Amino acid sequence: MLSLPMLGILAFLIGLVAAAGAVIFRILISVVHNLFFFGTFSSVYDANQFDPPSPFGPFVILAPVVGGLIVVFLVRTFAPEAKGHGVPEVMYAIYHNKGNVRGVVAIVKSIASAISIGSGASVGREGPIIQIGASFGSTLARALNLARWEKITLLSAGAGAGIAATFNTPLGGVLFAVEMLLPEVSNRTFLPVVVATATATYAGRMAFGLDPAFIVPLATVPAHETVDYIQLVGYALLGAFAGIASWAFIKSLAWSEDVFPTLPGNEYTQNIIGMLMIGVLGYGFFLVSGQYHTMGVGYATIQSILNSDPYTLVVLLALLAAKVVATSISLGAGASGGVFSPSLFIGAALGGAVGLVGMIIFPGHGFTPAEFALVGMGALVGGATGASMTAIVMIFEMTRDYNVIVPLVLAVAISVGVRRWLVPDNIYTIKLRHRGRPIPQNRHTNMYLVRQAKELMARNFMILPIDTPIAEALAAVSKEEGPMHVIAADGQRIAGFVRFGTIPYMADRFAHQTLREVMSSDYVIASQNHILNSVISRMSQRNRSYAIVVEGPGVVPRPENIVGVIDSTEIADAVIANHYD
Repeated sequence: MLSLPMLGILAFLIGLVAAAGAVIFRILISVVHNLFFFGTFSSVYDANQFDPPSPFGPFVILAPVVGGLIVVFLVRTFAPEAKGHGVPEVMYAIYHNKGNVRGVVAIVKSIASAISIGSGASVGREGPIIQIGASFGSTLARALNLARWEKITLLSAGAGAGIAATFNTPLGGVLFAVEMLLPEVSNRTFLPVVVATATATYAGRMAFGLDPAFIVPLATVPAHETVDYIQLVGYALLGAFAGIASWAFIKSLAWSEDVFPTLPGNEYTQNIIGMLMIGVLGYGFFLVSGQYHTMGVGYATIQSILNSDPYTLVVLLALLAAKVVATSISLGAGASGGVFSPSLFIGAALGGAVGLVGMIIFPGHGFTPAEFALVGMGALVGGATGASMTAIVMIFEMTRDYNVIVPLVLAVAISVGVRRWLVPDNIYTIKLRHRGRPIPQNRHTNMYLVRQAKELMARNFMILPIDTPIAEALAAVSKEEGPMHVIAADGQRIAGFVRFGTIPYMADRFAHQTLREVMSSDYVIASQNHILNSVISRMSQRNRSYAIVVEGPGVVPRPENIVGVIDSTEIADAVIANHYD
């Protein structure tokens, strides 16, 4: 087990690598995008600005198809876990794979996601960088042969660092790791995450600059009064609509991921069908509006709405529906990328629409589509992911608009509540549930771990000499009421214990067996004042399944010092009581 300073040093290294990964990943996206849309080799690309028309004309429809075929080949050949939006795979590694994420995933995920995003698939770039950072953290921990909790901590630190570097959101990166990934939140897990995200943010700012992810002109306008009460009602309604939209997004994505593998042909033909739909949809928007709104990450559309560019209600609602469909099809068909950016896009379109309606109906109450779009972004992210604090803090860090904090908190809370009422799983966990690998919906503090051994130990034990015949021991046990733990004593030494329900004796040898022959030494000694977390940790480290509890600290354990035992039954009872007390 490493000391906390050593974990901090490793987290610092992970933060640097995550920032470097974010830089390389953006360059890859830029190169791929320019190749597929303009036929040029260049790394100059600003995702927050609309592109000029592609010289390929209608043939740009084929860009997602060609990119998708390359992605399917890479994922199938080298890293199947790189398919999809990344975060569920990280959660799977934490809860079902002992924190193991293969190192090759970082490489394949980087290339596959860059091709998916650059060629026009409707996915985000945060999911891949989360998986890339997590992969490096896990690989480093495995190389050092660290304990499982250390591995998971460094994995989570890498994931948080990746999202912090990508969006210039250090607090958001920390909260994402805490709300979505870490099963345990304590000093030993929290501090490495903070170190990694702070390091990644600093390094990312050196590479990308100090500007927030989105520029909000209204953020510079000082607020002179509290939010108008009519506006506040509007924000509350926006939260409810965002909860419904989150539910629709989750169900649409889950449906698409279930349906596409059932289509005729193989993964390549299924991908062609999906990506062709993405190309046609994007080119359709270009013919109508002059922009390929639904292709790629969609940051330019978000920035345009936040700039208060004029959009009609019909266009905003069309953008909302089209992005839900495009992202669902992209990921269902096998694209590699995240859902965070599409959530921002959907939220911005929804918020802009609500703000526009409010401005028409209540012209004198200060409704602005741009600020409603900003709140809608947070509400949709919170509703879809279930990470309410992450959504609130990240939207503030990404826009630096403090004027909308109160409406943002209100809308996110309502959105999360409505979505959870409609569907309990979020956009990440529903994929794992469909795979038959669910994770806890409420990862709360396990209070039973701080209970002292004396509070939960079983006191129904019997101490017998090690050479007591089995028949005699059984006779002694049968005189007591209820089940009885039998501890074998060799003079003044605790020799072992016997579970009479599982002793390996044979009937014809029964009379000749003694406790010595059937006892197990599979135990640890614990003080009655030890907390259960310490007891379980010692049992795990020594591969034991039984604890004999003695009174008094620092004593040489003797049979007369035994006050109780802790077996699987006592641990299970403590866990059950924790959930129902």
